[in-house]
Amino acid sequence: MKRLIQNTILIVLAAALVIGTLWARDKSRGEQCTGIEVQVINADSTSFVTPQGVLNDLKGQGIKLVGKRMGDIDASDIEEALRLSPYLENADIVKCQDGKILIRVSQLVPVFRVFDGESSYYVNRAGKHMTATNFYHSDVPVVQGHFTRKFPPTRLLPLIDYVEKDSLLHSLVTMFIVRDTNNIILVPDISGHVINIGNVTGLDNKFAKLKLFYNKVMPKRGWNTFDTISVKWNHQVVATRRTKAVPQVMDFDPDDDEQAPDIETMTIGTAADVKREQQQAAETAKNDVKKEDEKKQKNN
Repeated sequence: MKRLIQNTILIVLAAALVIGTLWARDKSRGEQCTGIEVQVINADSTSFVTPQGVLNDLKGQGIKLVGKRMGDIDASDIEEALRLSPYLENADIVKCQDGKILIRVSQLVPVFRVFDGESSYYVNRAGKHMTATNFYHSDVPVVQGHFTRKFPPTRLLPLIDYVEKDSLLHSLVTMFIVRDTNNIILVPDISGHVINIGNVTGLDNKFAKLKLFYNKVMPKRGWNTFDTISVKWNHQVVATRRTKAVPQVMDFDPDDDEQAPDIETMTIGTAADVKREQQQAAETAKNDVKKEDEKKQKNN
């Protein structure tokens, strides 16, 4: 009998809880929105998103919340509308018990800035663009070039991340210039030359060759001898003299212990790549010899 009474009490309490929950939910759905609170969760000293700016964005899209029944407010629609803003990365809507709407937003976090002709914009990791203005500045890498759907700005992220994580390269590179998909130029802090890395593949190999060239060749030849240092081909560094367009080729031998970077980070080209590069180097050497012979004959 005692157990029966206990079970009956538990059933009544459970039923009351369910009824109370349904009543509270219906009551909440029937309540009107009495106000909006906006929180910018990643705001700092360089914040460019304000609570009032978010409210103005909603107003500009014709979204009115205050005075509207809570049950008629679709949180997912509002979140989607706010995420369309070029200044926001994310937005979350919470319906509070006191009849208020809490809006939490994250402002866009730029990873680099693009200069394309007269226009300039910031780009985040997802590829979202935010037009640059005089009211906001972020100390991020600078890229000059034109991008398309087939070649979006995010294609540069592996290169920018690589440079940012390497303390030497981070202090060396001041700017990135994209001439086309296979001619990406680095502008170093050292005046007098630029660095052509080709595309964003094989970065370990390319930067190993660049550091080798800086350590062994530049101190002997002079830092103003070359106007372009190209590391875009496997096993070679091709440097163009400033005074004449004669490429100076430095062979990069991955089997040479003095030259080779860590084998775990080495990127080796295919046999066809190596053969083509050898032919290019041989043709260059042949032309150099021919020019020297012509010069000697002229002098004689």
